[in-house]
Amino acid sequence: MSAEGTVSRQAPGKLFVSGEYAVIEPGTPAIVMAVDRYVRVTVSEPAGADIVIVSDLLDGEARFRLKAGGGLVWCGLGDGERARSGLACVLSVIEVMHTQLAERGWSVSGAHLSISSELHDRGTKFGLGSSGAVTVATVAALAAYHGLDLSPEARFRLALIATARLNTRSSCADLAASTWGGWIAYRAPDRAAVLATAARKGIDEAVRAEWPGFEVRRLPPPARLGMEIGWTGTPVSTDSLVSRLGRRHWQGSTAHKRFMARMTDCVHTSITALEKGDRETLLHGIRRSRRALAELDEAVGLGIFTPKLTALCEAAEVLGGAAKPSGAGGGDCGIALMPAEADARIGKLRTRWATAGVRHLPLRPAEISTSERNVRNDR
Repeated sequence: MSAEGTVSRQAPGKLFVSGEYAVIEPGTPAIVMAVDRYVRVTVSEPAGADIVIVSDLLDGEARFRLKAGGGLVWCGLGDGERARSGLACVLSVIEVMHTQLAERGWSVSGAHLSISSELHDRGTKFGLGSSGAVTVATVAALAAYHGLDLSPEARFRLALIATARLNTRSSCADLAASTWGGWIAYRAPDRAAVLATAARKGIDEAVRAEWPGFEVRRLPPPARLGMEIGWTGTPVSTDSLVSRLGRRHWQGSTAHKRFMARMTDCVHTSITALEKGDRETLLHGIRRSRRALAELDEAVGLGIFTPKLTALCEAAEVLGGAAKPSGAGGGDCGIALMPAEADARIGKLRTRWATAGVRHLPLRPAEISTSERNVRNDR
């Protein structure tokens, strides 16, 4: 195996359409959409260290030395812990892929990674899944650099293993959107079980293994509806909110069971509406999804609905659309589906958002060319 010169790969960000929080549980469906802002990772030969990483979200270079078995040791100047924290996703990918190469008996070479992102505004993240996008882009770029011919599903599986090593509560829906693009229905595997397989049998075997509960299915875009995206200007840590939910002893409660049933039904209804081109049923499904999140917020007190997100939703409802927070809430983005022919109402919506302090983001679905249409757990 030899490095393949300089290679670049990019991956799009994402927005949740429906299924937030419920999708954390294996086999529970959600709808996500890839958006046309990207993270790009360029890999080339390193100089001065085994692994050198430069990112537009970091000051200076991060330098690491490779350990036997795929680990990384900080060898740069400055605060190594801060660099590790900011690059956690990238470093996890490097360690997972180097472990995989070692399992195959391939030599492991160093690499210089340069990372640039369109998913932030001068360092403030939009909430478009930047962690997932950089993870997927890093897997793709390192695979190309090391001469690995990986299918989209294999790249996704490596990205999920790298993510689950950091947090098994991450649904990894963002990874699916960044890998396959467009509108997709997603169900997560049991990430702890995947890690257990990797620990027992190795990364290669875990990538090839059956993943019960896992499914990715392409969906058509909404018929006769436009997607409007608003940004509150307040970045939020999804991991922090999900972790807070876990500390509220919510699992197994009556409120938990009710939320899971309602949100799952909302997602199934919305998937069917998308596949049939049923505009009114899809709008109804988005409204029901918003109500399910509001009931979760009331029961657990996560702070999903901020004043700006509430104003974003109400403005769309008044004008005949359907809206909800996208993702964990607490800030970041909200989405609104509006009748495509209602140009005047869309203009009014953006004006009302601006008055409420919500910034309109001109985003479109990001399509990725791939022959893999649907992926199920039965391999």
